[in-house]
Amino acid sequence: MTTWVALFILALGGMMLVGSESGMIAGLDATTFGYGAFLLALLVYLGGGLVARYGGGAGAVVRDAVTWLALGLGLVTLYAYKNELAPIAARVVGELLPGTAMTVEESAGGLTEVKIRKRLNGHFTANVDVNGKSISMIVDTGASSIVLTPEDAKRVGIDIDGMTFGVPVLTANGRTMAARVWLGEVAIGPLDRTKVEALVAQPGALSQSLLGMSFLSRLRSYEFSGDYLTLRG
Repeated sequence: MTTWVALFILALGGMMLVGSESGMIAGLDATTFGYGAFLLALLVYLGGGLVARYGGGAGAVVRDAVTWLALGLGLVTLYAYKNELAPIAARVVGELLPGTAMTVEESAGGLTEVKIRKRLNGHFTANVDVNGKSISMIVDTGASSIVLTPEDAKRVGIDIDGMTFGVPVLTANGRTMAARVWLGEVAIGPLDRTKVEALVAQPGALSQSLLGMSFLSRLRSYEFSGDYLTLRG
């Protein structure tokens, strides 16, 4: 039924447009009247479909309309307060995914505090952005420098072919040799440093890259407390 009503509106509107000599219909210009007739027909067609779907239950229509309106307002509210909610979201992610930086405070004065939660294996493992690539590193204050595995070095764009491993390094697996390199940018959350000294270990010497003092010493401070590592920069 609603389909026929919609078609009737379109047909009537078309005839009125054809029969108009002045270019004005019901106080509207022909273009505006044509768009209005089309939209009215579309509303009648869609409205009839909704009524058929809900079987005439006005309560169900109102309930769903209120639900969608609430969802829309919720999305608008989240977007409006995105800057205020970002630290909270970061902390939740940090709790659920140990190693992800949780920004606790970021002030205009330059003080930024980031927390990293200890993993179940007892290590503080941080997700570190190196030259734009995310690398998982064990925080090791006993390492004088960042130490990358050859695989991670390749990921961040370092050419290890023909590299000379001439720097002695003491790791948990024993002594090995490494090659000295410089990293363009190293960041944990909002804490970033440029031109950071690092080492690339020989193949097979490390199972995971280490975040050492060449980065940590360039922060304002770092502190281990219970299950958290706090970095300030």
